Amino acid sequence: MGEERGKGSNITHAGREVHKVIRDEGLHIPNIMVTTLDSDHRPDPEYFNHLTYSFVTSETPKHYSYQPIPMFFNNIWHVPAPMRVIATGNSFWVIINSVRPHLLRNFASHSQPLEALIDTDFWATWSVVEDGHQYWRSYYRYNGQYRVEPIYAPIYQDATLASGYFKTFRNQYLQLRRWAYGVSDVPYVAIQNARHPKIPAGSRTIHFWRLFEGHFSWATAPLILTFVAWMPLYLNSTFKYSVLAHQLPIIASQIMTIAMVGLFITIWLSIMSLPQRPRSKKKIQGVFMILQWALLPIVALGFGAMAAIDAQTRLMFGKYLGFRVTEKAVKE
Repeated sequence: MGEERGKGSNITHAGREVHKVIRDEGLHIPNIMVTTLDSDHRPDPEYFNHLTYSFVTSETPKHYSYQPIPMFFNNIWHVPAPMRVIATGNSFWVIINSVRPHLLRNFASHSQPLEALIDTDFWATWSVVEDGHQYWRSYYRYNGQYRVEPIYAPIYQDATLASGYFKTFRNQYLQLRRWAYGVSDVPYVAIQNARHPKIPAGSRTIHFWRLFEGHFSWATAPLILTFVAWMPLYLNSTFKYSVLAHQLPIIASQIMTIAMVGLFITIWLSIMSLPQRPRSKKKIQGVFMILQWALLPIVALGFGAMAAIDAQTRLMFGKYLGFRVTEKAVKE
């Protein structure tokens, strides 16, 4: 009762059954690490070596979870261009956060000591986003003495690919909407902050603000960057003769031009990170891998901001989302 039909419930049931076997075998629970993997996940050969080293060298391993770098590159040469932009952007987002561990959260595949999972009764069985929600459950279970440690080894995953462009686009949107439904953690964190006075008030406030601001920016940043500079000219006639109103689009354009430097670096790094081109793909496909980034504004609006607004609006009106498996495929 009260369980969501999804990944969290499934892996929690599996974890409890495995725990029974381990207990019956008399194995030492503090020495056991658990890694969750989806069916499309392919760990780098060195991943478990890095994970083991981080685990055994930690003084309090149960106060850590370990986050690898997700690389959505298994089928990157075969998916439509918008999906390639999204897949690469998702990979680079975790890479960026991995050098700022205070912002890192559990995402997709992650590892956590069995002892900590037992303390939290494994994963949430009611949450659609059990990976990110597990961070908050662990954070409050240990009164703030918990963090995510990056593992600088990739786990390769599939980008979204279904039969036909329309179905692929639809599945990608629904996947991002499910990810954006992590906004459901905002009320959970607010309530738990009130219930855990032992955690310093500053830490509770900063964590809540980062969570809230992250989801707020997810829904609004692409809209602000695209439209806000032009709004004073068209929404209010009193600004029509204002110098600032006419200068704002120019200033915004200059700022965006400077920001293009970061985009060019991202493009270069994405090309360097790509797996080897399949023989079925012509060399010209490499050029399209660069030109695809022209779709970034459309992707940010249609698959980023709109998916986040959709998820947040559904939460606001009580139209709660269920778990939906994203269809993926790898072309041989």
